[in-house]
Amino acid sequence: MLKAVNKTGLVFFPAFDWAIDPTHPEREERLLYTQDQVMEEGIFDIDGIIEYKPELVTEQDIRRAHFCVPDEKTVTTESHLISAGGAKAIANAVLNKEVKTGFALVRPPGHHAMRVSHGGRGFCHINMEAIMVEYIRSQFGKKRIAVVDTDCHHGDGSNDIFWHDPDVLFISLHQDGRTMYPGSGFPNELGGPNAKGSNLNIPLPPGTSTEGYLYVINNCVLPILEEFKPDLIVNSAGQDNHYTDPLTNMNFSAQGYAELTRLLKPDIAVLEGGYSIEDALPYVNLGIILAMAGLDYSGVVEPDFNPGRLKQSVSITDKIKKTTNIINTFWNQRDKMRQKEGTPGDFQVRHREIFYDTDNIFERQKEKIRICQDCGGSFQIDSKATSGYNILGVHIPINACQSCVEQGYKFFDQADKNKFNKIFLQDRTKDIYEIK
Repeated sequence: MLKAVNKTGLVFFPAFDWAIDPTHPEREERLLYTQDQVMEEGIFDIDGIIEYKPELVTEQDIRRAHFCVPDEKTVTTESHLISAGGAKAIANAVLNKEVKTGFALVRPPGHHAMRVSHGGRGFCHINMEAIMVEYIRSQFGKKRIAVVDTDCHHGDGSNDIFWHDPDVLFISLHQDGRTMYPGSGFPNELGGPNAKGSNLNIPLPPGTSTEGYLYVINNCVLPILEEFKPDLIVNSAGQDNHYTDPLTNMNFSAQGYAELTRLLKPDIAVLEGGYSIEDALPYVNLGIILAMAGLDYSGVVEPDFNPGRLKQSVSITDKIKKTTNIINTFWNQRDKMRQKEGTPGDFQVRHREIFYDTDNIFERQKEKIRICQDCGGSFQIDSKATSGYNILGVHIPINACQSCVEQGYKFFDQADKNKFNKIFLQDRTKDIYEIK
């Protein structure tokens, strides 16, 4: 009888009652074929692989990561709460040492959901990984966490939520934003003034194969993780880099995904995208599960796999090496970049425009953050959307210094009640959330 080298927990939640429409690529069949494959291969008969049931996340869980407008019930459905709850259940299993690793195979996905959420964008309403990370930091005291997003689309929501946080290293490997949604994730997108270099975006050219992905992992991601020394590694395990995916233009394989997982050694993986329902997902997910459990995955091969057809060109290899060098340079210069951002106590402002393609909402943001060399800095977000809401969200980071705590409460107390529909305070130092 097979025995897992690493005791591994799995959660499945296909969300039968949630789909954008019956033929949309983001639908319940994404996980049903994987469930069938797992059952057929006898994965749950392996000693050390344990199935967990998803939980329901609470409003408090969501409020650590998001300002939902006008409220959580409007932005989410029960399926979103259970999907995020699947990630939470796996986090509990891993952090309570019931298992060594865990994989939440859940939908709907979440990595395009930003700190302010007015609705759906990129199939996402709330961010499963961010909710899970903030839950872990509050409940288990883990402060330094690395989130490595390997979905083919830039994880712009996670990028936004951790933009100002020097204690969360966010790395996204994705198809070049000039060629697909959401059109972001370029090397110079490095994080806020107090966290410059803690957000690392690695755009890869269309046609990148297993060779290219593993080059970036070995020559960029792993050395940076080794230096960062996280308490926990989370993998946003999107699977739409596969060569059969209908929405993307990459040439990754199931064997490549399994090898990436073996190298990365994530403590927790959470499913994101992946829309080749029959030809990719059952094989990719099986490979990831076996790799997380420390078992042999060499037999997990797609029926039409042809490595010669998927070989990347020399020009693609050269582009990937150049991008890797750029990212490594930015990482090595992060302290100098932060020092150049301004004088502690001053403020930096950025303006943004965000489109919610699922719900057809347009949002304008004005964000103001306190420059600080001791923490991520308190900030406020003035968000106005075409849905009719104008809110102010104030965030005090979990490791805030006393000056930034005081500034956060100034933002909140001095906000004009006549201007905004709602004013939110997210004080992570006390794990409290207030609305006025």
